[in-house]
Amino acid sequence: MGRRKVEIKRIEDKTSRQVTFCKRRNGLMEKARQLSILCESSVALVIVSSTGKLYSFSSGDSMAKILSRFEIQQDADPTTSDLAEKSRNYLSHKELLELVQCKLEEAKSDNASIDFLKCLEEQLKTALSITRDMKTELVMEFVKTLQEKEKRLREENQVLTSQLSKMKKSLETEDRRAMSPRKSSGKNPQETLLLLK
Repeated sequence: MGRRKVEIKRIEDKTSRQVTFCKRRNGLMEKARQLSILCESSVALVIVSSTGKLYSFSSGDSMAKILSRFEIQQDADPTTSDLAEKSRNYLSHKELLELVQCKLEEAKSDNASIDFLKCLEEQLKTALSITRDMKTELVMEFVKTLQEKEKRLREENQVLTSQLSKMKKSLETEDRRAMSPRKSSGKNPQETLLLLK
């Protein structure tokens, strides 16, 4: 018997959330170590918990070397900025709002440079784009649900209509039987009425 599929959503119970975080963090670090050994690559991993604790892992090279290489690559190649945008697509809506709030608070300081503000503007555009995409996706899912509901209701309506027509036919048949003249005993109905008087 296989393991049941875990629904990926926020764990409400704080204790369970912490236990899951620890287990998955250790598993992620183990996978990073294996990737480094198997593929002879430098791997850097940074994890920040919900309480703000920082966990890091590096193999192959030191964390500082890997990060400096990443920064050099990012400055040299403008397409790597797309990597940052794509990585934000995996953020939840709440995390995205927190990121934007944090950036806005940084911008309030008096010593914000033009480059920082341009970067912030791009990040806000990205956040807005992601939010619009999420909204569109939710609306499309809602429309799809409504279309499925409409289809079910149409099918139910057809079934009920056919049942209603069958009931009408059976009632009409019973009415015809009730109205059809019964075989009399050879006497005229008027004569039968006179005899009854």
